[in-house]
Amino acid sequence: MRKKTDGTDLLLKAIINGIHEKKGQNVLKIDLRKLENRIADYFVICHASSTTQVSALSDSIDDVVRKEAGQKPVHIEGLDNCLWVLIDYGDVVVHVFVEEYRNFYSLESLWADAVIEAVEDKKSKEK
Repeated sequence: MRKKTDGTDLLLKAIINGIHEKKGQNVLKIDLRKLENRIADYFVICHASSTTQVSALSDSIDDVVRKEAGQKPVHIEGLDNCLWVLIDYGDVVVHVFVEEYRNFYSLESLWADAVIEAVEDKKSKEK
């Protein structure tokens, strides 16, 4: 059981690194593990200012996760229009939105019972 947690932690770190590499905005990590009927252990949510950036973020997440965590997504949805891309890694589901869509769907409010953590880009703060 401990290995799964270590693998999930590594996966989360790689996902967040991929998001920060392409300047994803307002990154949230939502811990769903204490909720009944959850569909994943974690959600990671971020947004971009354009569909081009959503596409770049999605590619970056996929690349960094493959390199750092050695995992491939189970499923990717939304690359046709890049308004909302969902990347499913099983235990972790990543949602990359265009800002207007994120505001409209407000996923974080649907999971208000979960532990929600804002994740800052430490590299950009050091500059």
